[in-house]
Amino acid sequence: MLRNAFSRFYLLGALALGLAGTAASCTDDKGNPVLFSIEDDIALGDQVARQTDSTYRAKGQLVERASNPAAYQALDAVVQKILNSGQLEHRTDFAWDVKIIKDDAIQNAFASPGGHIYVFSGLIKYLDNESELAGVLGHEMAHADRRHTSRQLQNEYGINLLLSVVLGENPNQLAQIAAGLGTLKFSRDFENEADQYSVIYLNNTGTYACDGAAGFFIKAEAENGGSGTPEFLSTHPNPGSRIQAIQTKATELNCRNRTPSNSNLQTLKANL
Repeated sequence: MLRNAFSRFYLLGALALGLAGTAASCTDDKGNPVLFSIEDDIALGDQVARQTDSTYRAKGQLVERASNPAAYQALDAVVQKILNSGQLEHRTDFAWDVKIIKDDAIQNAFASPGGHIYVFSGLIKYLDNESELAGVLGHEMAHADRRHTSRQLQNEYGINLLLSVVLGENPNQLAQIAAGLGTLKFSRDFENEADQYSVIYLNNTGTYACDGAAGFFIKAEAENGGSGTPEFLSTHPNPGSRIQAIQTKATELNCRNRTPSNSNLQTLKANL
């Protein structure tokens, strides 16, 4: 997607001023610097998603919608409940397409800027119920919606390099960013915020037990140190304190004891 002229002018002007504490810097609702506009998030995310799709398609691991419509119908049903919670700030801005990567040995999920979410078949098969699936998806969607991914990439690569990627001037760096997205490590604040928003999203579905992400962490923590430890824990650490924080928020919202149907998760597992 092409960025609008104002966004291009703003970013190039900001670079010319050195970006160091200038008034040109944007901030989020907590005062944290975000030098990308929403249009830039979308443009970067689209490029990263195309690169990610190409990489896994070349490996024969990207599950295409046309080849497995039953799996995607089930996955989309879960995603739509989260999107329709009314709690995502960029519900109408971002793509919110969720894709499956066929690798039963990897229990992971990740988000690009602009709302492109990837989930490995190994994670889907690892989960015990649909609230856990919704909780993990909600967590990743929060990373995109709260613009954590853009901000973390900004911290690691710098605004100048990211801008060159957005402008299509640095294909090698684009490939590197896409390759590292699944192992991108967020700050503790970002992880905690994504956990909290996962609870809020699930609460407003009216369907899922809103501490679903905690259920996943409880199982993963019990297996921590074994050969089957989910890769998700390597990029989403400290499950113990996070379980407590998720459950505390869920208790506050009184949405822990829901027992939804697991039909979508069962359909996913049966078709992967």
